[in-house]
Parts: sequence; structure tokens; C-alpha cells
Amino acid sequence: MRTLCLALLCATPLRAEPPAIAADIAPVHSLVAGVLGDLGEPSLILPPGASPHDHALRPSEARALSEADLVVWIGSELTPQLERNLEALAQDARLLTLADLPGTRHRPARTEPLFEDAHDEAHGHDDHADEDEHAHEDEHGHEDEHKDAHAEEDAHGHDAHVHDGDDPHLWLDPENARVWVAAIAAALSDADPDNAETYSANAAEMTKRIEAAETETRETLAASDLPPLVLMHDSLGHYEAVFGLSVLGSISPSDAEAPSPTRMTALRDALPQGACLVASPGSDMRFAQALGSDLSVTEADPLGAEITPGADLYPALLTGLATALTSCKTPG
Repeated sequence: MRTLCLALLCATPLRAEPPAIAADIAPVHSLVAGVLGDLGEPSLILPPGASPHDHALRPSEARALSEADLVVWIGSELTPQLERNLEALAQDARLLTLADLPGTRHRPARTEPLFEDAHDEAHGHDDHADEDEHAHEDEHGHEDEHKDAHAEEDAHGHDAHVHDGDDPHLWLDPENARVWVAAIAAALSDADPDNAETYSANAAEMTKRIEAAETETRETLAASDLPPLVLMHDSLGHYEAVFGLSVLGSISPSDAEAPSPTRMTALRDALPQGACLVASPGSDMRFAQALGSDLSVTEADPLGAEITPGADLYPALLTGLATALTSCKTPG
């Protein structure tokens, strides 16, 4: 009997382990975690609060990259330092560069202090208006689009296309998140066919959660009379376009640049009374003080540094940004 049991065990194929996955930032890590579900836990390369532009890897983060079978990242425009780390540490890993996937929606980076007609320039059409009704879904169909994205990523390998002059905060468009969830599920299914059905089911559930968060965000913003908004740096363009926000401008083009005196003067002269400054964690508030004493302030973190990493983070990020914006009240 023992011999028979051993023989049966030997004849039973071993179930493949899910691939080791590393994700660059917390919102992307959240999408990967949602697709993986109970099958595994992705590694987060940039810890909460770290700057995507110049973070120096800790030993544990470097080890996670070197051990990864699949690395999911936005692309080099957001994390130029990580691109160099990938070349050195993840030569054998497959890269899924989300910025390069067909179906990912892009916006131009805004360099001027005031955002006149910014929304009209976005995506080459009218401010996501039709896209908000999900008309974009019938262009080619999500299924075929994501398969094409997956195939093209194989062809790109490490030589991913760079979108010069783009706003790199692509994850703040929930449609991009839906495109990426499908691509992540396809990549995992290719690497681990035994669990393909689970990845597909998890991706469908994660997509529903993103859509529910998007709906809740719209309701929160629609119920609030927002004051005129100005950003500490230009990080919310994708979120503005999707949810129809009106933002006057930004103190800095990015969090890596300090504003010039000319820029500050132009912005201060254009600000109406009662405007609200949307600051990022760790912002230098001296610039805010230079804009005027009646400027109210709220803090909104596009990376979700205060949210526990995991599948819940991305939906909480969408709704949390809306809550932060609506908490900025006009003084008096």
C-alpha cells in the first residue's frame, strides 16, 4: 500500500509556484496584489514616502529586484534611477512597462504656472468627457487590446519606449488601472498557466473595485463646491481630466524643481481670493505663504504613502484624494 501511495504521489504533477513579482510604486503594487490574490505577495520596490525620482535602493529592495521573474513598473519617466537598477539587477526578469501598453492614456506635462486650456489639450480630444461614459471601451474591446499589449511588451523587453514630455502620474486615471490589471493578469497567466483562471477572476474583481471607487469619487466631488485649486506641483493632471476638476496652475512643474520668482509672481497675481493649495506630503510651505495669507491648504498624496500597501490601496487612493480635495474650505 505504501509503495502504491508513493507511486501515486510521484505521478501527480506538482503545481507551479506563482512567479516572483516586483512592483515599482504602491499604486502599481496594489493592482498586482489584487490580481495575485491569495496566491502570493508582490514586492514593493519604492517604499511609502520615497521619491520615485531618486530613491536609492535598500539591500532588501535590490534583492527583490534580483529575484524577480516579473517587474511591473510605470516607466523611466517616473523612476529614472530604477531604470538603471533594472539594467544591473533584473537582467533575467521580464519587464511589464505600463506606460508603453496600448490603451494607456497619456497627458502632456504642463510647464507653465497657469493651466489655461489644459484639459482641451489632453489626449487630443475633449477632456475625457466621452471616456467618462466608458465609450473608449468599444474602440477595440478590452480583451484584444490587452492581448496586443502583452505581446508588444515581449517585443520591447528592456528597450521600452519613452514618452518624452508626458505627465508620468498615469495611475491616477482609473481607466489606465483597468488596462494594466488585464495586462498584469495576462503576464501572470503566461508565466503560471496552472493559475490562469484564478488570475482572470481576480482581475475581474479588481476591475469592479476600481469602478466602484471611481463612482464613489465622482459622487464625493459632485456633492462638494470646491474652491479654486492650485497645486504645489503638477501631479494631478490625470485625476483632474477624469473627474472634471478645474485647477488654476502649480507652484512647480514637478516635485524635483523649485519655482522661479517669475513663476511665483505670475501665479500670485492670478489667484482669486479663497483659493486652495493642494500640497503633497513634505512640501515646502514657504512657497505657499508667499502666495498670500488667505490661501487655504489641503494635503493630497498621489502615491498613497499613508495607506497600507496591498490590494485595497488603489481604490482607497482614488476616494481618498477626493476626500482631501473636498476638505479644503474657503477661509472665513
